[in-house]
Amino acid sequence: MPVKIPNNLPATEILTAENIFVMDEQRAVSQDIRPLKIVILNLMPNKIITETQILRLLGNSPLQVEMVFLHTTTYASKNIASEHLENFYVSFTEIKDYKFDGLIITGAPIELMEFEDVEYWSELCEIMEWSKHNVFSTMHICWGAQAGLYYHYGIPKHELTSKMFGVFPHTANVPKSKLLRGFDDLFWVPHSRHTANLREDIIQHDELVILSESVESGVYLVATHNYRQIFITGHSEYDTHTLNDEYVRDINKGLAIDVPQNYYPDNNPANQPRAIWRGHANLLFTNWLNYCVYQETPFSLSSLN
Repeated sequence: MPVKIPNNLPATEILTAENIFVMDEQRAVSQDIRPLKIVILNLMPNKIITETQILRLLGNSPLQVEMVFLHTTTYASKNIASEHLENFYVSFTEIKDYKFDGLIITGAPIELMEFEDVEYWSELCEIMEWSKHNVFSTMHICWGAQAGLYYHYGIPKHELTSKMFGVFPHTANVPKSKLLRGFDDLFWVPHSRHTANLREDIIQHDELVILSESVESGVYLVATHNYRQIFITGHSEYDTHTLNDEYVRDINKGLAIDVPQNYYPDNNPANQPRAIWRGHANLLFTNWLNYCVYQETPFSLSSLN
């Protein structure tokens, strides 16, 4: 089944060319089923790239998904045309009286800032508080996961001595978790961050379960027992060339940056990278939509509490 997205969204052409099933609003209104209503709070500077990455994964599902893109009003993005936000995004005030099956809070390139120094922190806190009663399951990604763990549980982030940068092998702590159904014993995940959440901080909270970790990159997947809150420290949604683009960007800026680990064949940037995490990424998002949302959320969202 397709992802339902707004007419003329730039990601539509890209996804269609990749054989991802998408449906525009006119076609969707003729269908007689209730789609899952998912909000994406997109905090990344390049909105279109992030939209495409996430829609690519949500579209690889037998479920129909209706997307709402949310932007902050306390901070105006400088990397996207205002017309794009006006045409495809809504503000929190426009949706706060409604309920949704799911919410995705993306990462943001601000991890070295204190949370309280982030310009839109108060607005983000309001959205995260709202999500506890108006969203059935919330997926937090990378900095979004750090922000969620800090807001909901007071769990701090810790600065790393060097950037966690590359693609790392992971294992499941809870193989029978509904989020990990169908996963291989060893699977790969991209990471790109200067900070981390530590196991010893997380295990102090009985409400949280560490579902997956990596010897090299640490805690990866954390969830509450009922999967209403999910925290992902990596970037499963990344495209094949995303890490390369980040590496080249930093090299061109003259920044000290190591070659992303386990990414280029023979660890040689002259070689074309290969995506070895795509199967896991698709399964993660499909499992979330099906097992944590569709199979659990009430048919009438008005009864959600």
